[in-house]
Formats: sequence, C-alpha cells, structure tokens
Amino acid sequence: MSKDILNLEPALLWKNFYSLTQIPRPSKHEDKVRDFLVQFGKNLGLETIVDEVGNVIIRKPATPGMENRKGVVLQGHMDMVPQKNSDTKHDFEKDPIETYIDNGWVKARGTTLGADNGLGVAASLAVLEAKDIQHGPIEAFITTDEETGMTGAMGVKAGVLKGDILLNLDTEEEGEIYIGCAGGTNGNFTFPFKSTSVPEGVLAFHLNISGMKGGHSGVDIDLERGNSIKVLTRILWEGSKYFGLRLASLEGGSLRNAIPREASAWVVIPIENKAAFTTVVADLEKIIRKELSAVEPTLKITLNPAENPVTLIDEATQGNIINALYACPNGVIRMSNEMPGLVETSINIGVLKTSGNTVIGQTLLRSSVDSAKLDLQNMVTAVFTLAGADINMDGQYPGWKPNPDSAILKLMLELYKQMFGKDPLVKAIHAGLECGILGGTYPNWDMISVGPTIVSPHSPDEKTEIASVQKFWDYLLLTLKNIPVK
Repeated sequence: MSKDILNLEPALLWKNFYSLTQIPRPSKHEDKVRDFLVQFGKNLGLETIVDEVGNVIIRKPATPGMENRKGVVLQGHMDMVPQKNSDTKHDFEKDPIETYIDNGWVKARGTTLGADNGLGVAASLAVLEAKDIQHGPIEAFITTDEETGMTGAMGVKAGVLKGDILLNLDTEEEGEIYIGCAGGTNGNFTFPFKSTSVPEGVLAFHLNISGMKGGHSGVDIDLERGNSIKVLTRILWEGSKYFGLRLASLEGGSLRNAIPREASAWVVIPIENKAAFTTVVADLEKIIRKELSAVEPTLKITLNPAENPVTLIDEATQGNIINALYACPNGVIRMSNEMPGLVETSINIGVLKTSGNTVIGQTLLRSSVDSAKLDLQNMVTAVFTLAGADINMDGQYPGWKPNPDSAILKLMLELYKQMFGKDPLVKAIHAGLECGILGGTYPNWDMISVGPTIVSPHSPDEKTEIASVQKFWDYLLLTLKNIPVK
C-alpha cells in the first residue's frame, strides 16, 4: 500500500486524507469511519457528538483573541461513491483505497479515490488538529449517507449546531465559489414479469457494454458522455424487433448518481438469426462508437456465447421494459437561461438490475427550477406508467437558491483576490449539495461552498490536483482568520 501522499503538503490535510482512504466508507456502510471520527475528536479532547441519524459534530473553541468571531460550521460528508473497473478486485466494505501520485495528481488504482468528499473532511480534521492557525469557534459537521439519499443532512435537528456561517467543503474546482445547487428526486421503477420456458432452436449470448467513462451524474452530465444502459437498450430494441431476441436478464450501473459505465444482458436468439444478429451488433458498435468518439473512445460492445438460461422474461413484459428504457429521456434536458453554461434540468438512468421475477431501475432527476423538476417527474412517470411499470418518486431534496448579497461571499471574494491576484468565479452547480437542505433547517446561516480540483468524481478515473489542495487549504485558513465578529 503506497503512502506517498503522506509526503505531500499541507501535511496535516494529507495525513488525514490517507487515514480516510484506509477506512472502508461506501454509503450506507459508514460505521467504521464514524467510529474513526468520534475517536479523532475525543483524542483531541474536543466535544464530540453523534446525532440520532449518525452525523458527527466536533467542536473546537476559538483561538485566544478570536472568541468574539462568528461561529463557522465546516461541513462535509463521510461516505464515498464505490465504483471500480470491471477488472479490479476490490471490496469497498473491507478494502482500503490504494492511492498513487501521477504527474501532479493523486489517483486510485482501479477505483474511485474518495476525494469526494474525503478531502473536505480531511481539511476539517486538519483544522481541528492544527495548533498554529487562527480561528473563531469551529464546528466540524460531517454528515452520513450524502451520496445515496442525503439522509444525514435531512435528519439533523434545528438547534444542534451553533454556528452562523456554513463553509461546505464539497465542490470540485479550485478558484470557483459556489452559491447555489440543483435539487433532486429519485425515480424508481419496477417491472414484475412472468418466467417463461426457453424455446428449442435458440442460442444464448451475453451482450456486454464496457469501456465507457461514466462520471458524476450532476457535475459531468453536460459532457454528454454515453450511458451504458441506453446503449444496451438500443441494441436490445433492434434485436427484439428484427431478430427474435428474447431476454433472460439485464444489469447496468450501480448508483443512481453515477453515469453507468457498464451494462449487460443475457439473451437468446433463434439459431437461424445468429449470423444476421451478430452482424447487426458489430455494425451498431461502429455506429455508436462513431457517434460518441469524442467522449467515449474506449467503448466496447461484445457478444459472447453463453449457456442457455433456465427461463426467460415473458415476451410482453420484455417489450415494455425495452420500449420504456428507450423512450425515457436521459442526460441534459435544459440549460439555464439565467446562468450561461449551467445545466438547469437533467436525468440519469443510473441502475438497472434483475432480481427474482422483477426488473428494477433507478434514476436521478435534477433541476434548479422546482417546476421544471416536477415536469420531468411527470414525464418519466408517464413513460413507465404507459409501459405497465410501478413507478414512484422519493428522496426529494431542495435546491440551494443563490444569494448574491451574501456577506461571506463578499469576504471570500476579497480574500481570494488578495491571496491569488485574480477574481474567483462565482457559480452554481448542477450537482446536489447539502446546503439546500441544511439552509431549510438553519435559515440564519450564511452559506458558501469551496473545494480543491477533483476530476471525474463517482468514477474510477477520479483524481485530485495536488497544487489545488494547497491553494484550497491556504484559502480556507485565511478565511477562518478573517471571519467577522458577531
């Protein structure tokens, strides 16, 4: 296990990030990292609380002479997205993340790095641990289960946190200050089916989509990368319409908030159609690779012989599944008129799996406009209702409405210009930050979000720029030093 990142600066931040990489912490499995955080706070002799939903709060008093400053809540989330390449052996519930340094970047070997949001949490821990920095009252607020439901942010009670200013450390571009984000809704659909017998005179195949980039379904959705589930559906539609393809099972993606990189189906084809179907799959691979050549240069579509399945999905439900997946919108729906370059509304078909006699799917709908999100919910509901699926929407969380008159924004703009000699960009983000939820519970908070540069979060290509981490840290310390008085 490489420890090279322990030689990087700022040393305290990288030390704590390394510790986090050694602790398995996928969403819904945060017990080990929560125990680490609690012990961390207690070892420093700081007040440490675990609230009823599993969030960790660690309080550090102001340094001498700073007691009259407004309290700052340093906020991040303890969980990470567990994504790996198909050829990587890794158990996210047991194995540490293996990091390495490559030409100014920290990366992981075949898995997500967990810089989202490990670097933000590591920065908070470094502030708690540091003895040579100036700051007013600090609360490190580290939420649970951000990536799959934001249940930590939704569950925190009013009055638990005492600060006045929230510094969310969960954005991914140094030199940018975020003051708003999209809201989201989970769309869940299920297709119950009847198992039918496999007819005589067929050949079985595994149809596989691989080599795609994937990525964060909010941050990366405007890059127009391919969605492996949609690519798979396109081929299944051709096969079922023209070549008698029958479906035994299908799988794709693993998280609704990650653009799926791989998908597969177990199918049978009449023997007499083997040659024609094989040719069509090869032709479609060329066509789709050409369409996506700029964004998916390593896309692969393979058709491999397989053993016959025991049963098949009944033909009527198979048609409904394929038609609904084909008809369901995916990707950017609308760009913002108010903030050029910002995605307003999008959808990601993130998960598809066969479980028993049911095909299950998960989508994530995002929008910074509530009415547009509702319209998209209705659209998706209509598609799957027409196809006979059970469809429900849950896990709704609000967006974070920008406040251009924010006092902490004005301060941080001045400090960035003072430190780096240029103005930072002020932006909103299409990803879902916890600020919208937390602002509903703590409406008095003045909120901002900053972070170091992280590329391709939610995918095994995730990496963070080392130089940006130092800049982020220096900027955070200068901000804490200059927090206004109460």
